Amino acid sequence: MTGQDRTKVQRGQARERIVAAATNLFGRQGYEATTTRQIVEAAQVTKGALYHWFSSKEELLTSIYRELLAEQTQRLEAIAAADGPADVRLSRAVTDLFAHMDDHAEPLTVWARSMHLVAGEHAAAVRAERRRYQHLFQDLVEEGQKAGVFRADVGASVITNTFLSSVVQIHRWFHAEGPLTRRELGTQMVGLFLDGVRVA
Repeated sequence: MTGQDRTKVQRGQARERIVAAATNLFGRQGYEATTTRQIVEAAQVTKGALYHWFSSKEELLTSIYRELLAEQTQRLEAIAAADGPADVRLSRAVTDLFAHMDDHAEPLTVWARSMHLVAGEHAAAVRAERRRYQHLFQDLVEEGQKAGVFRADVGASVITNTFLSSVVQIHRWFHAEGPLTRRELGTQMVGLFLDGVRVA
């Protein structure tokens, strides 16, 4: 690729190419084993283009996840604010969460496998944004408990953290070549979760 071609890429879809290349490399060979040089070469951009968008490899990894988390949070906000019983909205929320995870399986798996390597301000930013999602989810559970449709013998925070923690750990045992697709797994986990929180 010539310098002129690289300039065209920078002015066009440089950021998208960098994110796509990094996601692919992180997924295939791991975050730690991937260098910024490899990302630049795979994205076919200049090193300057990468550092224009991301100050470090760590920020690149974190940004990939934070953008997806922001999408998840916006979707949950819309579902939680909609009309209808709390149990119906929670069902929509957990179903939508798995649909979003299925649509973005590769980058979310990369993050789940690498998040322990992120520290400092990047980790703090992620924690803050995850707490926002968690609070929205927990508020919906508490609303259902007050309405008498969800069991109240288990705390809303326990319900919320147990479910969201199980979702984060899926990458440890799920295999795409296994008997279930991600969508089928989501359907089973949604059913198991909702059956467990509804009042019998």
